[in-house]
Amino acid sequence: MLTVLLALTPATVFGWWLFGLPAILLFGVTVGACVVVEAVCLVLQGRSVQIGIADGSAILTGWLLAMSLPPWAPWWTGALGAVFAIALAKHAFGGLGQNVFNPAMVARVALLVSFPVVMTAWVSPQPLFSPGAPALGAALDITFGPGVPDAVTSATTLGHVKTELSRGIPVTQSVAEVPALRDLVFGLRGGSLGETSAIFVLAGGLLLLARRIISWHIPVAVLGSLFAMGTLFHAVNPARFADGSFHLLSGASFLGAFFIATDYVTSPVSKTGQLVFGIGCGVLAWVIRTFAGYPEGMAFAVLLMNALTPIIDQYTRPRLFGRSRDGAPLPLREDA
Repeated sequence: MLTVLLALTPATVFGWWLFGLPAILLFGVTVGACVVVEAVCLVLQGRSVQIGIADGSAILTGWLLAMSLPPWAPWWTGALGAVFAIALAKHAFGGLGQNVFNPAMVARVALLVSFPVVMTAWVSPQPLFSPGAPALGAALDITFGPGVPDAVTSATTLGHVKTELSRGIPVTQSVAEVPALRDLVFGLRGGSLGETSAIFVLAGGLLLLARRIISWHIPVAVLGSLFAMGTLFHAVNPARFADGSFHLLSGASFLGAFFIATDYVTSPVSKTGQLVFGIGCGVLAWVIRTFAGYPEGMAFAVLLMNALTPIIDQYTRPRLFGRSRDGAPLPLREDA
């Protein structure tokens, strides 16, 4: 857990800098609420709070949930999200290792469906110590008070393209109005607290690969299939479909590929199954972004593939030596 938290740190610190004190306050509330809800659930089950908290899973869930929230969202979204993630998506299924769905993404989707206005109130970057950055008093008002001033609201790149397309403006024209490629890579754009910087999320993902915390199969399958779908359909109709690089550098593509879809508990065990799982996540994310009502589809895609994980494991589990894929012992060879 500590290595995963360390890998998340560069993108998180960048998000704090990019969106200022309200993002730091929301991050603290969300992680703290997850730890509190975890402790309450453990007490109700008669289990050791100290041991349960020490495994770090509640902190990681809260960390990922905070990174997926609008950076200036009110405090109660983090607190309510903690209940969805820890109490409903984790402990209702039996606790750590027993959950079917990724807890942070359950909370993200539950909040988005229940409170769509609050969960899509994006802001333009207001870096710490810049002239437009809110001071502590204004930040407290944003997180615990009336909310986000209308003057600083913005749209994500995916949201902008989808909105313009609904107005009859072709993708080729609306894409030209989003931040430049360099800004998309470094994350100088609106979006969730920890998803904007592809390069910092990628750096954390490479650390996980180097330490063998995750394997390459799911991240490569997610990003490769997402890029392939975007590139293929963009070649067919550029005015209707954004290209593959736009999809890779927008939304939660890298965060989902390296830190969410790779969850040990909710993803397949075998390497073949992980490739199938990753391709499913990438394709579904592209389909939801392109045709569904929500601009971002990574959380929905991961949850849908979580539901299919037992079936994928059933058909891709490796054969034990001396047994068939059904587990029956193989007959002895006559020349053995």
